[in-house]
Amino acid sequence: MKSIPKLIRRFVGIMTLSTILLVILNVTFFAVVFVKNISTVSPWDMADHVAAALQFTDHRYSVSEDVSARLKEEHAWAFLISNQTRRIVWQTGQLPDNIPMQYTLSDIAELTRGYIDGFPTFTGEAQDGLLVLGYPKDRFWKHTRASWEYDFIADLPKNAVILLAVNIVSIFLIYAAANAKLLRLIRPVTNGIQNLSDGAPVCLSEKGVLSELAEKINKTSEILQMQARQLRKKETARANWIAGVSHDVRTPLSMIMGYAGQLEHSENLSEAERKKASVIVKQSQRIKELINDLNLASRLEYHMQPLAMKQENAVSVMRQVLVDFMNMDIDDKFPMEWKTADSLSACYINADKDLLKRAIANLIQNSINHNENGCVIYASVDADDNTCTICIEDNGIGASDEQIDRLNHTPHYMVCDTNITEQRHGLGLLLVKQILKVHNGNIFIDHSEYGGFKVILTIPKQTKETPFPVNGTGRYPAMPGK
Repeated sequence: MKSIPKLIRRFVGIMTLSTILLVILNVTFFAVVFVKNISTVSPWDMADHVAAALQFTDHRYSVSEDVSARLKEEHAWAFLISNQTRRIVWQTGQLPDNIPMQYTLSDIAELTRGYIDGFPTFTGEAQDGLLVLGYPKDRFWKHTRASWEYDFIADLPKNAVILLAVNIVSIFLIYAAANAKLLRLIRPVTNGIQNLSDGAPVCLSEKGVLSELAEKINKTSEILQMQARQLRKKETARANWIAGVSHDVRTPLSMIMGYAGQLEHSENLSEAERKKASVIVKQSQRIKELINDLNLASRLEYHMQPLAMKQENAVSVMRQVLVDFMNMDIDDKFPMEWKTADSLSACYINADKDLLKRAIANLIQNSINHNENGCVIYASVDADDNTCTICIEDNGIGASDEQIDRLNHTPHYMVCDTNITEQRHGLGLLLVKQILKVHNGNIFIDHSEYGGFKVILTIPKQTKETPFPVNGTGRYPAMPGK
């Protein structure tokens, strides 16, 4: 399925985005912590500042009030070790009691590098000695024995990038390993869902983290398959019932039509009785046509009608149907007019010729049935690069906008009214629609420009454009002019 690569790309994208965000968040966190905790005052600078401010006047050392106030604010203290005696010769008032008053060179080296009795100390060069600045024990932390290889410091940026790359690759591998099994489980589930939509049976392994989902899909497949089997049984039973009833009705109907035909022409009956017999013959013929249409519609609906699909010339098929109707129109109440362009001699489509002729004949017969006083029937075939269009229209009574809309959007075309003698079942249009469906075509009903009814059939056109004669002579039947 196409969704599997898409799902994998989504997982990889989420993982990549997560890694980038994680790195950004870590860098931001450490930057904030570093900025927040770094001292705004360097203790070494503070020591140099106090040493520079220390003055020797009137045989004593002193600092300005500003420096003294700042030391109090920092909770710091200071003292001066003399270069000659190595003793404290000056101190502030906050000096802790346990601070030694005498220092050796090693003591000075130790306090410069680290602490005095746990107090972090920092030194500054005074005029006559060494100034020592001390802070509370919890104020600063000093790395007393800092020493690093030069190559380590020089390679630190490169090593940091390598470490970051290794972390990213490790995260990717861990994520991929954690989701690989899930992806392997998802693939059959997605395939099963695809098979469900196609109506195919599904049987998934009910193991792993998706076992519950697989179980539900299997149960859904069983239900759908059972429903499909029941539906096929109902459809088969319905089609067989229609076929059986059609067969059983034909025999008594033929007898009724035969006897009614004899009565219609019997000289022993009165004119009124012969007219009644004529009505019986006419309505019996309609019943017969209805049974044939119903049987064919049922076979088409349930795909039981064998199709003889091959390349046909729609122009030729249309001409044949029109000629048949012209030969039957003895009273010339329904003249046919051929509206196809003279330049269009062929329009090839893939079709079942008998079914296509039946669809066109139904449309023409529809115009005849709804216009008892006669009408002109116009037939045309048109073509573009992809479609062959067949049009049947008349200048008869037509239909209202509401009826046109209902015929275009109602799937069954059934019409029931109080007109008993001229009841219209609409099965002819339904049959046309079903025939067009098996030809991958469409039907559209509209008002005719001649004032009557219009039906347009569109069927996909075939690419071959070689002449295809209708009969052995290679000539099309003669048609009336425009």
